[in-house]
Amino acid sequence: MVKVKQLGHVVLRVNDLNKSESFYRGILGLSVTTRRPTGTMIFLSSRNDASHELALIQSESEINGDGSSGNSLVHFAWEMETLEDVQEIHRKCVSEQVEIRNVADHGVSLGFYISDPDGNEIELFYELPSSTWPQEGYLFAGEFPGSLEGAEAKKVTEAELTSGS
Repeated sequence: MVKVKQLGHVVLRVNDLNKSESFYRGILGLSVTTRRPTGTMIFLSSRNDASHELALIQSESEINGDGSSGNSLVHFAWEMETLEDVQEIHRKCVSEQVEIRNVADHGVSLGFYISDPDGNEIELFYELPSSTWPQEGYLFAGEFPGSLEGAEAKKVTEAELTSGS
């Protein structure tokens, strides 16, 4: 039976991206690993060998100016030891009729999204070793060298964050 390797990252929707970035950098000492070219998302890590452990995405309610609080969990992600583990757990989800909400090629990783019984979104993914990551530009711009059987992955710039953003 396949088991997850570790909690990989958490994605939070925030009301003020700059203020949240300052908090996580200044208080926790996290480093920015990359930014979405649109400026709406920042990826941070405490380690050099992880593309990110925390991602912050600008709340749409703040962008739209409706005044409501838009901070919330977008998803949390479990990192798998190997691509084969992701492929195996994907097959298991398909065979047990767990809805696959999205499959995403993040360049440095490949993952898919499901929901738990309470609707919390979970990503299951494998990430390439940091030595293979692009040295310049947007970290997630490349193409992942693998796939999931019977599932077409969307590039991260095209992939929908399925929790309403």
